[in-house]
Amino acid sequence: EVQLVESGGDLVQAGGSLRLSCAASGFTFGTYTIGWFRQAPGKEREGIACISRIDDSKYYAHSVKGRFTYSSDNAKNTVYLQMNSLQPADTGVYYCAASHRMCSGSVYAYTYWGQGTQVTVSS
Repeated sequence: EVQLVESGGDLVQAGGSLRLSCAASGFTFGTYTIGWFRQAPGKEREGIACISRIDDSKYYAHSVKGRFTYSSDNAKNTVYLQMNSLQPADTGVYYCAASHRMCSGSVYAYTYWGQGTQVTVSS
């Protein structure tokens, strides 16, 4: 059974940092693309970062480029999202998701989803 479990969400002040983790199990880690998405209250879920394990293509949404960094630890089957210079607009539920396809910011490209972790940035 494929499972993705996010953790690391918290309440943080503007300008602060958080590191989210996504622990994957039930599949061969290196054969899937894993992406990060977020969903702000009342808004659609948007793709913010991913690195394809098929061709190493990378994607960062314009809104997070230069502030967020995606990394992975293959030995732990875990990917991370380091988030710096957080702003109130970064508030939302953050999800990781797995796809057989190359890197994509579209929710429709992903098959498996975690339950999400809440990030709240206060001003």
